[in-house]
Amino acid sequence: MRVTFHGVRGSTPCSGEEHRRYGGNTSCVVVEYQDEAPIIFDLGTGLREYGHRLAQSGQLCMQATVLLTHLHWDHVQGLPFFSPLHCDGTVLDVYGPLHDEAELGGLFCQLMKPPYFPIDPSGLVGAVHFHDVDGDDLELGTAKVRCRPVPHTGETNGYRVDWGGSSVAYISDHQQPLDDPTYVADEVLELCDNVDLLIHDAQFTPEEFRERPHWGHCTVDYAIEVARQSRARQLALFHHDPFHDDDMIDRLLEGALAATADDHGLEVVAAAEGLELTLGPT
Repeated sequence: MRVTFHGVRGSTPCSGEEHRRYGGNTSCVVVEYQDEAPIIFDLGTGLREYGHRLAQSGQLCMQATVLLTHLHWDHVQGLPFFSPLHCDGTVLDVYGPLHDEAELGGLFCQLMKPPYFPIDPSGLVGAVHFHDVDGDDLELGTAKVRCRPVPHTGETNGYRVDWGGSSVAYISDHQQPLDDPTYVADEVLELCDNVDLLIHDAQFTPEEFRERPHWGHCTVDYAIEVARQSRARQLALFHHDPFHDDDMIDRLLEGALAATADDHGLEVVAAAEGLELTLGPT
């Protein structure tokens, strides 16, 4: 199973020389196994980069599944800029959290429509199908997918994919508890249990978390706590704050490596655009 990061930022895209190494696009991660249809975590601006890579390789149309965590802007803005959707042979099945207000497709059409955007999803050449999921288990080809609610601001899903003998959990946005830094929700632990790769929110320093405790995110230390309790084998620090430049992320990674130096079996990396991780036999 191959995991490729195309967007690793949270909150908003950012640009500039100081963001060159880790990248400035928002959440989008692609999981692939053999010749099966890929699974895409989130539709942030990194989705445009993924489409550009496909076009450069000569692939104009595709079928894929999207596992959407939630409807905040930084997780959905890439959809209309995904080049395969300019081909009438492309089909995207988008799974996302259940809302009381309306079905997922209807809510997405409220985000993407005139006058805020020239077209709604039905105006795309390719087909986009929306599916509501709430604590469901899915089978996508030979992949087994687990969907569970994750604490954040508003309805949010986390996902686990078991595919080809390997596993990856994706917890992009996670509200750290305010009163107990060791508490991890049962649903989150279920997603991450003994996972080969945990991609987890690591947006804040402790000082930033104290200033923004209700923003729905967590610290690097809490990401490590989740990895430890779930016995994850590798942790990818993700959803980097747009105000954290490359050097800052280097320092956060150095601190995480020092904090886990005695955690035998836990490897920590900082997610970066273009990073590819291979899980299981190569």
